[in-house]
Amino acid sequence: MPAPKNSFKAALGEGRLQIGFWQSLGTSITAEICAHAGFDWLLIDGEHGPNGLRSIRDQLQVVGPSPSQAVVRVSSVDVVEVKQVMDAGAQTVLVPIVDTPEDAALMAQAMRYPPEGIRGNGASVARASAYGRITDYAQSANSEACLLVQAETMTAINNLDAILAIDGVDGVFIGPADLATSMGLIGQPLHADVQRVIEDAIVKIRAAGKAPGILMANEERVRRYIELGALFVAVGSDVAMLAQGSSTLAAKYLGGGVADDRNRVY
Repeated sequence: MPAPKNSFKAALGEGRLQIGFWQSLGTSITAEICAHAGFDWLLIDGEHGPNGLRSIRDQLQVVGPSPSQAVVRVSSVDVVEVKQVMDAGAQTVLVPIVDTPEDAALMAQAMRYPPEGIRGNGASVARASAYGRITDYAQSANSEACLLVQAETMTAINNLDAILAIDGVDGVFIGPADLATSMGLIGQPLHADVQRVIEDAIVKIRAAGKAPGILMANEERVRRYIELGALFVAVGSDVAMLAQGSSTLAAKYLGGGVADDRNRVY
């Protein structure tokens, strides 16, 4: 029996748009609720969310039976962390702050067993192989591994052509907030200069045969990115939805203002 098919990777390969939603609260309850909302994919955030390996595993367990596909963001360019989340059942991994082709190549290797990669083989005791019941998991897992790398600094943007040339990179995700910060425009992801860099990057990524991705809560920008060829687009987060919804409800009955979210990425 081979590894399960990665339908998210297949959709990107076929050029089908995938709309996603960020999971930053770090709980399986909210992940389970959101998994049945109709999104194509959910991002389980191990970088800025309060997640560890066990909470990531728990969220993978509840997202797995749903129509949504799980994408796990690790905290950094870390071979061991990639191995652990994949053993926990992740097939698609998003790696932040990938500034160089060397970082991208290392992550592509970390996701794959030898000879293509360097992933340690503990499949027989891992959730990814149904604890050894998927007998051909190690022989078939490489083809279902999907690597998404984040370009969120001007260093990464300047190295984008080289990053896109790395075998095993399926998509490049633009991080608007960090990109704006690296450009000296902290808190201004919608600044015209930042948006110009983002739009150029999306076009370049798609032209290279890779999938462009982004997180953006501004609907006008989202539709523009899709028009340019973005293929995996997250349109909001559990934290923002709860914060905005609760503030709006309180203001309705108690008065007071609601925060201006026009520049909010999440």
